[in-house]
Amino acid sequence: MPDFQYTARELSGQQVTGVLSATSEQDALASLASRQLFPVSVDLAEEAKSQQRYAGRRVKPRVLSVFYGQLADLLKSGVPLLRSLELLQKQSTSPALGLVLEDVRDHVADGTPLFEAMKAHPQAFGELVVSMVRAGEEGGFLEDVLKRIAAFTDHQEELKGRVIGALVYPVFLLVFGTIIVGVLLVYFVPKFEPIFERMSRRGELPWATTTLLGFSDWAQQYWWLVVGAIIAAVIGLRQASQTETGRWRLDTWRLRVAGFGRIIKSLAIARFCRILGTLLKNGVPILQSLRIAKDATGNVVLTKAIEQAAENVSEGKSLAKPLAASEQFPTEIVEMISVGEEANNLEEVLVDIADNLERRTNRELDVAVRMLEPLLLLVMAAIVLFVVVALLVPILQSSGVV
Repeated sequence: MPDFQYTARELSGQQVTGVLSATSEQDALASLASRQLFPVSVDLAEEAKSQQRYAGRRVKPRVLSVFYGQLADLLKSGVPLLRSLELLQKQSTSPALGLVLEDVRDHVADGTPLFEAMKAHPQAFGELVVSMVRAGEEGGFLEDVLKRIAAFTDHQEELKGRVIGALVYPVFLLVFGTIIVGVLLVYFVPKFEPIFERMSRRGELPWATTTLLGFSDWAQQYWWLVVGAIIAAVIGLRQASQTETGRWRLDTWRLRVAGFGRIIKSLAIARFCRILGTLLKNGVPILQSLRIAKDATGNVVLTKAIEQAAENVSEGKSLAKPLAASEQFPTEIVEMISVGEEANNLEEVLVDIADNLERRTNRELDVAVRMLEPLLLLVMAAIVLFVVVALLVPILQSSGVV
C-alpha cells in the first residue's frame, strides 16, 4: 500500500502535515475527511520527496547552453545517450544542473524518452526545449537540435545582456541623482536656514531661496509620505500585473510609451518570430509552435493577437491575415510572413525577420540611451545649480558683493 504525504488544515485553521497509507489518492482524501482535516495537497511520498528536492532548482541559461552543446558533441561522437548524461552530470560545475541531470539520467535508464525526462523539470528545461528535443528524437536528428538549442540560448542571452547593459547607466544616474537631491533637501539645505532667518523677516530673500527652503521644509516633514507613495505604487503595479485587466492595461501602456514603446514591441515580435521559426525548422507542428511561441512575447496584447491567429490557422487559413487585423504587427512584417507562407519557407522568413528586427532595434536602443544619458545629466546639473545659486545669492547679497 503506497504512502501519501499530505498537507491539511484542522477545523481551527491550523495547518498540519503528515504521511498516511492508502490504496489510492481518493482513499487518502476520504481518510483525511474522516479525521476532520481539510486537505491542501496530497502527493505520493516519493513524488513529494522529488518535488521537494528539485523545487527552486533553476539553472542559469548560460550553464544550460554549455550543456546542450556538450551533449550534442558527445552524441555526434558516438557516445550513447545514457553514458553522455552520466558524464555531464559528474563533471557539472553547477549543483542545480547536476541534480537535475541525475534525475534525467535515472529516468532515461528506465526507458523514458529524453524529452519526457526533461519535461519533469520545467524549472530547467522550458517548453520550447522539450518540444524541440521531442522532434529531434522522433526525427532522428537529436544532435542537430541540441546544437540549435545551444545557439538559440546563447543568442537570447546575448540580446538580453545588450539590453540590460544599455539601461544600467541611465538607471544608475536616475537613482543616484534622486538620492543626491534628497540628501540636499533633507540634510544640507536646513543648515542654512538660521543664516537666512533675518533676511526672511525683512522680506529680502530671493524667490529661488524661498522656494528651495519651502521644498526643504516639505521634504523634512513629509519624506515618509514620498517613500510610502513609491512603495504603494510598486505594490499596486505588482498586484495589478497579476490581474487580467491590470496586465492588459500595463502591457498596452508599455507598447505606447513615448520613445521606448516601439523598441519594446520590436523586441517582443523578434523573440516571437525567432522561437516560432526555430520550432518550425525543427519539425514541431505549427499549432503547437504557435502555442509555445505566443508566450515568448511577454506581452498579453501581442499574445492575444497570436492566439487569434492560431485559431485562424487551425481552420486551415493563413497566419498573416489575423496578424494584420490585430494592428499590432508592422505591415512589412506581415507581408514577409505572407510571402513565406506562399513560398513554403515560413521558418526561414521568420528567422530573417527576427535578425533584421534585432539589428534595427539595437540601433534604436543605442540612440535612445545616448539621448537619455545627457538629458539625465542635464537635469541633475540644473537641480544642483539651482540649489547652489539659491544658497549663495543671499550670502553674497548680505556681504555686499551682489
